[in-house]
Amino acid sequence: MASPYHFRPMTPADLPQIKQWLALPHVREWWGDPAEQYALVSGDLDEPAMDQFIVAADASDLGYIQCYDLTAWNSGFGVQPEGARGIDLFIGEPSMMAGGHGSALIRAFVDDRLAQGAPRIVTDPDPANARAIRAYEKAGFRKMGMVDTPDGPALLMARDA
Repeated sequence: MASPYHFRPMTPADLPQIKQWLALPHVREWWGDPAEQYALVSGDLDEPAMDQFIVAADASDLGYIQCYDLTAWNSGFGVQPEGARGIDLFIGEPSMMAGGHGSALIRAFVDDRLAQGAPRIVTDPDPANARAIRAYEKAGFRKMGMVDTPDGPALLMARDA
């Protein structure tokens, strides 16, 4: 059965929507200062190690997901299999925060990346973000332990092919 979620590459035309989402309280709570995050997200449009997508369902945009090569920035993740990728995301549309959309879209996205040959997908939610941790667990991720990141302590989670 096909996923109801679609992941289209983000373009500069999506930046106004990203800016609006980053300013919403439920996104800001975990992503931090909207201006700082907007500068990072918009600056990554030309970053070859970063793939950025707008998540849509039923022809309506609902969130953002980034998938990246592991680099020196995430050296705190420890040794990972060659070709492992990291992900971060948020659901921007408040009406889509409930109903299992988070875990379902994570599963759909990660299933596709693993099918394309990535041996492992990792993520590092804030250990206090119980909603995100639950969504990743429902999508098949397992807890690997606490890590130190440039953004502070995080819970490293992984899903293998």
